[in-house]
This record gives sequence, C-alpha cells and structure tokens, in this order.
Amino acid sequence: MHELGIVVHIIRTVEEIAKENNAKKVGKVVLEIGQVSGIVHRYLTDCWKWSVKKTEILQDCELVIEPIEAFTLCEDCYALYSTVKYAKICPECQSENTYLYCGNEMNIKEIEVLE
Repeated sequence: MHELGIVVHIIRTVEEIAKENNAKKVGKVVLEIGQVSGIVHRYLTDCWKWSVKKTEILQDCELVIEPIEAFTLCEDCYALYSTVKYAKICPECQSENTYLYCGNEMNIKEIEVLE
C-alpha cells in the first residue's frame, strides 16, 4: 500500500506551507488525482484519516479528491482520446504511436487555512 507514503509526503508538504505562512490550523486539503495514477482513493482516504490525527496543524483536516480524467495523444493523427476507453490504440487512425497526455498525476490543488 503506497498510499500511506503518499499521505505522509502530502502532510509534510502541507505542514511546511502552513508554517511558512504562519497558519495554525488547516481545515481542508484538495487533491487532484489522475484516473490512471494507480492511487486507490479509498486507501488514500483511510490513510489520511489515520495520519492527520497525529499532527496538530492538520488535526481533523478534511481531504477532498478531485479526479483528473486520463487522455492519450496520438502522434500520428494528433487525436486526443480517453485512455480508459481506448487504451494505447488510437480510435481515429488505429496507430499505437501514442503517449499518455494526462491522468497519472497527483497535485495539491488547494489548502484551506482556518483562523
């Protein structure tokens, strides 16, 4: 379960940002997670709930996950298509000369500070 390591990294990052901005309490963190990132949202949420109890700044902090749809780009016809629906083969020209354009990333989109 790599989700625990991801959560630990996110918490450390958010704590650093909070301290740099003299924030005493964080109420919500919004993550963008790619559809094909390999991150299991349920596991990430469970790890989050367990981990935030161990930090003062993020105690009871809400985690919101916003999915990022995965798209693949064909280098032959330049079609941009749904990765989950069509995988590696371009639905327009049947080429396998494609690459994942987006959908495997994870970003901290928003940190909500409480007063």
